[in-house]
Amino acid sequence: MNTAETLLQQSPRTIMRAIIQRIATGPNMSKNISQDEARAGMLAVLDKAVDPVQAAIFLIALRMKRETDEENLGILDAIQARSSIVSSHVDEILDLSDPYNGYNRTLPAAPFLPAVLAACGIASVSHGVETMSPKFGITHHRVLKAAGLPVDLTVEAAVSQIENASAGWAYVDQKAYCPALHALTDLRTNMVKRQVITTVEVLTGPIRGKHKTHLMSGYVHTPYTRVYAMLARHSGFDSCLMIRGVEGGITPSLRQNGRVFYYHQRGEEQAQDFNPADIGISQTVRATPLPENLPPAPENEDVSADFDVDAAAKMAADEGLAALAGNPGSTYDALVYSTAIALWHRQKFDNIKAAASQARQVLDNGEALQHFNAARHQP
Repeated sequence: MNTAETLLQQSPRTIMRAIIQRIATGPNMSKNISQDEARAGMLAVLDKAVDPVQAAIFLIALRMKRETDEENLGILDAIQARSSIVSSHVDEILDLSDPYNGYNRTLPAAPFLPAVLAACGIASVSHGVETMSPKFGITHHRVLKAAGLPVDLTVEAAVSQIENASAGWAYVDQKAYCPALHALTDLRTNMVKRQVITTVEVLTGPIRGKHKTHLMSGYVHTPYTRVYAMLARHSGFDSCLMIRGVEGGITPSLRQNGRVFYYHQRGEEQAQDFNPADIGISQTVRATPLPENLPPAPENEDVSADFDVDAAAKMAADEGLAALAGNPGSTYDALVYSTAIALWHRQKFDNIKAAASQARQVLDNGEALQHFNAARHQP
């Protein structure tokens, strides 16, 4: 039995103390830890088996020395070990992973994307939280809640909603699929800076297809695409689509060329560029901008965005519902663009122009809105 194996036989406190002694010794002396050690350390954090100070040092030290692939994998393993991951009777499901900390420069269209995809025959699930550091922005949770959708479904109820053909999609909150991770919200807020959790939590995959599960996520920095692809394969995603989206989300800029990285059948990543003008999108904005007249954040929120996020979420909900009703504009175009890329990736169409035509059809004829409303009125 080697040193690491011997350590893992010890108590969580002993394990964490040994890990911190190795990873938090400065820029030149810090040591990497194994996947199993990272998993054990993160489980200790999730299970509250160590002091919050040690938990914060563990997460920040990993970040400061830069996480290795093995460390990222171990953190993901721990989160999945404490998550409720349920298989659906639907053959294939597309998992939409927008940034959990939301948007603070634009009004997101992505919360309404699953309904459009469902109308195009692609079952999908989105997931997230109400609010999260460091942006404390406009999240799927807040937008969908403002649009009248239940955001507190159990994972099992979300699966049933996806299996209901009239809806075909669902939102599931982290509070439902991984309460132990959600309970770290205050700790993460007090840590201020981004941690490894931010990278890996979107890859948990709480709802899986009967035969295949596909990931659609966003990125900002190109080097992260390799990490996301590696984690996606490990998590069990059969295909992965990573979009260089506005604010790290799943919607590319509406006014310039966009790039995606993807893999099929867990193979190697490939790159593809798209131009929104090729599918008839002509916008002067990257995405629907935040209105200038947004009210400020409530005075009782000392850690938050600079604006009233609930008010912005209501505006995003209004824009999204209007787009689902076929009203033209930047939110409508964002839904067309993201849907077209998803349909292309899922190989439903040979080219993005045909895929965009399908997206416009289900928006203009009301089918997308019907799928949204079916989820809104689920018991």
